[in-house]
Amino acid sequence: MLWAYQQYLDPLADKVFWSRAWSTLFAALPVLVLFYLLVVRRWLAPKAGAAAAATALVLAVVVYGMPAGMAGMAFFYGVGFGLLPVGWTIFNAMLLYNITVRTGQFDIGRRSIAGLSGDARIQAILIGFSFGAFLEGSAGGGTPVAICGAIMVGLGFDPFLAAVLCLIANTSPVAYGGLGTPIIVLGGVTDLPADTLSIMAGHQLPLLSLVVPLYMVKCMCSWRQTFAVWPALLVAGGSFSLFQLTFATIHAYEPSLVLWPMTDIGGGMFSLIVTAIFLRYWKPKEEFRFPGVRGQKSEVRRQEPEATRAAEGPHAAEAALTSDLRPLTSAAEKPLTVRSVSLAWAPWVLMSVLLLLTGLVRQMEEDTKTHGPRRAGGGFVRLIDPLHTNYQLAIPWLHEEVTRDPRLLEEGRPSKPESAFFNLAWLTAPGTAVFLAAMLSIPMLRMSRADVAWSFRRTFVQMRIPIPTICFMLGLSYVTRYAGMDATLGVAFAATGMMYPFFAAILGWLGVFLTGTDAGSNALFGSLQKITATEIHKAGAFAHLDLSQAQVLICTANSTGGVMGKMIDAQSIVVATAATNQLGREADIFKAVVWHSILLASIVGVIVLLQAYLVPFTLLVPRP
Repeated sequence: MLWAYQQYLDPLADKVFWSRAWSTLFAALPVLVLFYLLVVRRWLAPKAGAAAAATALVLAVVVYGMPAGMAGMAFFYGVGFGLLPVGWTIFNAMLLYNITVRTGQFDIGRRSIAGLSGDARIQAILIGFSFGAFLEGSAGGGTPVAICGAIMVGLGFDPFLAAVLCLIANTSPVAYGGLGTPIIVLGGVTDLPADTLSIMAGHQLPLLSLVVPLYMVKCMCSWRQTFAVWPALLVAGGSFSLFQLTFATIHAYEPSLVLWPMTDIGGGMFSLIVTAIFLRYWKPKEEFRFPGVRGQKSEVRRQEPEATRAAEGPHAAEAALTSDLRPLTSAAEKPLTVRSVSLAWAPWVLMSVLLLLTGLVRQMEEDTKTHGPRRAGGGFVRLIDPLHTNYQLAIPWLHEEVTRDPRLLEEGRPSKPESAFFNLAWLTAPGTAVFLAAMLSIPMLRMSRADVAWSFRRTFVQMRIPIPTICFMLGLSYVTRYAGMDATLGVAFAATGMMYPFFAAILGWLGVFLTGTDAGSNALFGSLQKITATEIHKAGAFAHLDLSQAQVLICTANSTGGVMGKMIDAQSIVVATAATNQLGREADIFKAVVWHSILLASIVGVIVLLQAYLVPFTLLVPRP
């Protein structure tokens, strides 16, 4: 071994008084720096992430004694994972979205939804929840709040209420946002199979997906008026929950159907279709409208100039995005036809089909390794096998050069160096399927060169903040992981004992509040959650779960608890205020949603507690 770095839970032992307390403080310092720069100093997320990552690098070398070259490679390893598959996926998802906006197909899809009902409660369900879930799955990055908020204002909703409702709705779908990016990140930082983490999330989120539409409608009217539309709530929320459960877990029963990256996209579309069919046969007895809203639909306007002018300050970039995220309409809209609506949704259907095919290819290659090409898929597998759909590249100076502190090992288990492979999945990464869908959509929608150039240019502008932020967060996470700082914090958090499953969800909630994304929270705290789960399991807390199950449950809680922090992070609130022309009321909106956020995160914490200790809920925890 070239470097042979040994981690220590307490690197300051025998050096300073109260060494364990000082070691814990230094291990937490990168997170504290991130919190200070984001919340107090209001820095942009990429700058704050870079500063926190730099802090982690210095501490890894100076305090933990990690070789500088090794620490640097750990950082670049995390950055590489942030680019592929994470950045590649969200970039192409936003590119496909921009293609539909530029060609006017998105507006047709938007109109096909808004015209389903004149009842404001039904519109909130369809647009804020179902359509918002579809947008979260396909693009993420604040898109659901911006688009849905603008549409709802155009339909007569009070702007402040529209912002609040969209923030509440954009919660339970977030774990599968951007084609499952948070789950992908969580698997990358914990070395737990993303497929297993998806199953665990699928055993938690559907219940919340059933509750969120009800909760959202209650925030806009009385309980009597809410229960007056209970059939629509049940159909919309129930259909999405059923789809979410199915796509998140179906690979546990049929390994060739790895569909969980499409959970939100398919769930949102399924919920919209099922609810639209239901509304042909059922209507509320009394139509609920806001004062001053007539029977016809209000026109959704372009971004007002004052919103763009007001978007000045640390989050101006996020607010500026809404200038092109708003739906475009014309004074004289052409009537919708089956052909026009079908064409509007065709790019997303094409993307879903290609994602399904890449999942099948991935499974075929796995079967080839086990059974050979004949059983795995015959000639097709022999065709792609020489190319290899992914390449495992060992990270120099890091792969098998780091050993965990012996106190973290299971009793009787020998010490084993940490692996560090970069998975170059050029074909089976979700982003590749989305990119192919975007390229095929260009001729299908008859785009000009100028339209294509606009779509690419706008996507680069929109991604100039999210992708660097994710890269720095993952770089920070990988440095803390390989240096051993996450282990120091994990042992400290284990002191909460049997209540930790509840606090695991709250920690994920805090991570989203800090980083602005569920993926960022998973990058920041994922490895820490795994170590804490290991320590608590060693103490005998999980009587009905083995170690791998405890790790899956606690790590997934970081993501499922984190989704409830999405409604209070700075980026989401700024995008919501800009989309609804409420700039300057960020503090008011934060106050309006923060208690909803805490309550829903606490519900997730209770669910995790039940699944940790109480039979039969423990049976819902899968094994890797």
